[in-house]
Amino acid sequence: MLLFVILLAFSGFLIQISLVQLTEALFDRMGSPLALEASRGLDGLSSTLSITLAVFVGGWLLDRRRFVDFGLHLRRGWWLDFAFGLALGALLMAAIFAAELALGWVTITDAWHTAGDLPFSGAILLPLIAFLFVGYYEELLVRGYLLRNLAEGLGFGPINSRWALLLAWLLTSALFGFLHAGNPNATFVSSFSIGLAGLFLGLGILLTGELAIPIGVHIAWNFFQGNIFGFPVSGTRVSEATVFAIQQGGPEQWTGGAFGPEAGLIGLVAIAVGCGLTLLWVRWRTGRIALHAPFAEFRQDTEKAERR
Repeated sequence: MLLFVILLAFSGFLIQISLVQLTEALFDRMGSPLALEASRGLDGLSSTLSITLAVFVGGWLLDRRRFVDFGLHLRRGWWLDFAFGLALGALLMAAIFAAELALGWVTITDAWHTAGDLPFSGAILLPLIAFLFVGYYEELLVRGYLLRNLAEGLGFGPINSRWALLLAWLLTSALFGFLHAGNPNATFVSSFSIGLAGLFLGLGILLTGELAIPIGVHIAWNFFQGNIFGFPVSGTRVSEATVFAIQQGGPEQWTGGAFGPEAGLIGLVAIAVGCGLTLLWVRWRTGRIALHAPFAEFRQDTEKAERR
């Protein structure tokens, strides 16, 4: 794990160096709103490239494992689960918005809102691309590489693979919350809530061994939260392009205030519902609900046989 962190830092350094001049050129040649949106997309691209490179090299050099074995076996079932994740993330955020609207906690102040002279279609495309990147690279890093390696490392002595998988799930979810502790408007409550969101995101890979559901939920949750319904996304206003521009009111313990719904009780209700719907989906798709224990077991001979 330590060697992988070093590899990740080196990979990030190489990618950032190669893209820094391109980022500077954007600010020089574009209007400020478009340059800001494009620079966020470039940040997402650089993180995607650096994390993908680190996981690929780390898997090959340290783990003796193929890249797809971190939860990216892109078969038909994977894409079905991914579509479910997208629909689930969108549905949960739509339910949050509808509930707050019905309770008078949000007021719609504008529709098809964008900053400056940017056309809405172009302005909404850039944050969508950025969230595609974020959903992919955060899940690949936290739930794909780190969770799998922790589960393998913790499975010794009296700790069998299922208990190791659960422990890794808890630890990586806590790490996920900690990684958001430095966000704008973050509090202890928001970091704890993001940790619980990490448990929700990790549930899909815990049951299927694949990243399809977590990536789908992550992308849709963020995009609908920020760019469809106008909420802050983990404490930040990621874009001025929103289908609905809103004014937030209501009790902060429920709404999450400036951090967004993830830090409020309404977000926790959505997370609980999302966990339940994920369990139902996996039950419908596979006929059972059980931990995917092989995700916590390194079987080099089996994986070599699969290659052949």
